[in-house]
Amino acid sequence: MKHVLPMLALAVSMGLSASVAHAADTTSATDRAFIAMVSQGGMFEVNAGQLAADQGDKQDIKDQGVTEAHDHKLVGDKLKSIASDAGVTFPDSLNPTFQKQLDDLKALSGKAFDMAYLKDMELIHAKDGAAFAKEAASGSNPKLKAFAAETHRIVVRHIGELKALGAS
Repeated sequence: MKHVLPMLALAVSMGLSASVAHAADTTSATDRAFIAMVSQGGMFEVNAGQLAADQGDKQDIKDQGVTEAHDHKLVGDKLKSIASDAGVTFPDSLNPTFQKQLDDLKALSGKAFDMAYLKDMELIHAKDGAAFAKEAASGSNPKLKAFAAETHRIVVRHIGELKALGAS
């Protein structure tokens, strides 16, 4: 009996290791690139949304900023959890390109801010929307595929809201 416990512990340990390895195995390089890309876009959308809520000229822009920040914060938290489960590092800050874009928005006010915000949101939603659709259709990690399909619907809704506000 005293030999059974160490063997059981070894078996459990091997089983857990196998499940972690399996999670990593189902996350392809393409999946990892998707996580890297949309995590940056999502963080930008949260920050830009917060900025719009504070700096927007029109109330509609402020309201859309609140929605943007809220929705993409939830999406980012879910993506971070999936990435962690898959052994993929999740960034905790904006890359220099997105940081500059956010800094450029911060420097604006009034109608110029609203127009730039709408343009930025239209571009990022188009780019990320395409990435979510592609991942939902062809990703290798089942959790990531389901997440991408669910999130694509959110992005499509945001695109509709942005168009209603005057984005092209």
